[in-house]
Amino acid sequence: MTRSELTRDPLLVARHLLGGELWSTSPEGEVGVRLVEVEAYRGGDDPASHCYRGRTARNSVMFGPAGHLYVYFVYGMHFCINVVCSQDGVPGAVLLRAGEVLEGAALARARRPAVRKDTALASGPARLAGALGITREHNGTDLLAADSSLRLVRGAGVGDEEVRSGPRVGVSTATELPWRSWVHGSPAVSSYRRGGRRRVRDGV
Repeated sequence: MTRSELTRDPLLVARHLLGGELWSTSPEGEVGVRLVEVEAYRGGDDPASHCYRGRTARNSVMFGPAGHLYVYFVYGMHFCINVVCSQDGVPGAVLLRAGEVLEGAALARARRPAVRKDTALASGPARLAGALGITREHNGTDLLAADSSLRLVRGAGVGDEEVRSGPRVGVSTATELPWRSWVHGSPAVSSYRRGGRRRVRDGV
């Protein structure tokens, strides 16, 4: 993908990312996934966003430039990964919620040994990050750099007739916004879970 494709409103970028591919290369090998579920988050006008109250050391990556990875830790046990978008200085990101493993299933299984089905290896934000071997050290990685260990690729794309939208998962504010999008029929799409007070930190 190009930087200009991602330097747009998170809602537009979220739709654009469906059908895209994220590839992770490490000394262990390579894992590639096709993105099938995403969630858009804005900044100051989105109370579910990590940037709603302004810039901090934790969320600074979300302020740009677009095309970088924002990684955060949730519940003291899971990493979640996001593609930074919007114009430089204006916070915005798309949470990557689920993917279909295209290559490197054996390595993804080794990283996620408790997962029983291959279709579930990258189903859900924590599983997706785990299958790709992404941790806090990858925060700020440029996904568009040719020499990056994490690369975002345009992929074959998805037709509008295949896309569905609904409320975001695990947030306790702005719950009515249909800013989660997914590829209808993909077995890797995660199960919907209504948000609650304990899950507000799931948001981006």
